[in-house]
Amino acid sequence: MKKTIALLVAVLGVASLSAGAADSTKITGWVSDSMCGAKHAGTGAACVKKCIDEMGSAPVFVDEAKKAVWTIDNPEAVKGFYGDHVTVTATADGDKKSVHIDAIAAAK
Repeated sequence: MKKTIALLVAVLGVASLSAGAADSTKITGWVSDSMCGAKHAGTGAACVKKCIDEMGSAPVFVDEAKKAVWTIDNPEAVKGFYGDHVTVTATADGDKKSVHIDAIAAAK
């Protein structure tokens, strides 16, 4: 009985890890700041840079297609792209409404 319970716990643990893992996806959008969000997507690069560098706002990612604003859980990945139109390879966490940026490049 103890072996059965141990096996069940192990299987459920692996299943929950697999369910929590998300695949990386390519998304095009804008790097903005947490204060202005989607308001500056495409028009306010200077303001985005000022809000992040001088005012301490966190960088966020604005999904171009969905107009959704996502927090970035590894903000150092977008340094140098503040206010830019970019394509990212990212892993999204829908529950936290955040993305982990795996790769970033200027959008074509």
